[in-house]
Amino acid sequence: MKAVVWQGPGKIDLQDVPDARIEQSSDAVVRLTMSAICGTDLHMIRGTMPGMVPGTVLGHEGVGIVEEVGSEVRGFRPGNRVVIPSTIGCGNCSYCRAGYYSQCDNANPNGPAAGTSFFGGPQSTGPFNGLQATYARVPFAAVNLVPLPDAVTDEQAIILSDIYPTAWFGAQCAEVSRGDTVAVFGCGPVGQLAIAAAWRFGAGRVIAVDDVPSRLEMARNQHAEAVDFGIEDPVSVIGDLTRGIGVDRVIDAVGVDSYAGQPDEEREGEIAEAAGGGETAWEHGSAPSQAAQWTVESVAKAGTIGIIGVYPPTVQTWPMGAAMQKNLTIKMGNCPHRAVIPQLLDMVASGVSDPAQTLTQTRPVDDVLEAYRIFDRREPGWLKVALAPVA
Repeated sequence: MKAVVWQGPGKIDLQDVPDARIEQSSDAVVRLTMSAICGTDLHMIRGTMPGMVPGTVLGHEGVGIVEEVGSEVRGFRPGNRVVIPSTIGCGNCSYCRAGYYSQCDNANPNGPAAGTSFFGGPQSTGPFNGLQATYARVPFAAVNLVPLPDAVTDEQAIILSDIYPTAWFGAQCAEVSRGDTVAVFGCGPVGQLAIAAAWRFGAGRVIAVDDVPSRLEMARNQHAEAVDFGIEDPVSVIGDLTRGIGVDRVIDAVGVDSYAGQPDEEREGEIAEAAGGGETAWEHGSAPSQAAQWTVESVAKAGTIGIIGVYPPTVQTWPMGAAMQKNLTIKMGNCPHRAVIPQLLDMVASGVSDPAQTLTQTRPVDDVLEAYRIFDRREPGWLKVALAPVA
């Protein structure tokens, strides 16, 4: 089968690899009808997510058709159409039963204390081969497959695999409620959906912060108040917009991408030549990320910050003192996708929400290397990229 394989920082290839197969009686094999490129995948390629194992298949977003099931999988059969949650849970441990699938005790083969397990990640997450492939092995399939109704398209479902639940989780972490003024830092695909989620949670105002004109325009189309940090100080502008009070809630949808001290010329085109290689990782240093500083400075006293932008374990600095002085509440983490998807799936199936509007490009997996390069450059029209696997 064809798959996008990680070989080293800056090195990915589309390769022929052995077909995915049943390895445990609780597994299923799914034929992917659509996968996607996520900003988290860029962390793997750039080297900012340490511990990647050469030969790992990338990708953690997938929609497809069940091809085969293990003997313990009683709720699915070949031919069922499904969406695959990005994070992996067993369904049996106390964390899964409480809805914290992303902190499952059993899914991660590195042990209960190893943390979140997800498809296409580094050694510390499994690793489990990812979903940018023709077929995928899905462990604990009884819980890690979600059936799709005919009314939901692949284009809608691929957004439900990761980024829409993550954005919704961000609004939950930030404790967005009726009448709140909310700032969303980062207007990529997750940020755009976080804006939509904030409105759904009852926000009275949403302020969107980014420096990419096309993304800010999309935020304006959702009636968010756009702030371009490339030409204005977002903390000062937010202060002016809120009469010096600050926002009630903040959603950090940026993460390590805004690390202080990373020059723009180094950020642009981090995936210089995916086939040709080249070292692309940068050092995190000792300063907090720019987004972390801005979120703390922008939020009102006794406000709440929800962090869903990816910060790898190597990042160990955050403006703790400033947050403490303002009595802030900070919530963060990896989305427990399986707990969030059903509610959003109902919203999509009923026509209440259409997350496919976030999907701006669909490319055959044969074009994946070029698609990664363009996506990394954040070019207009490349907000979210889906991949159609080769049969």
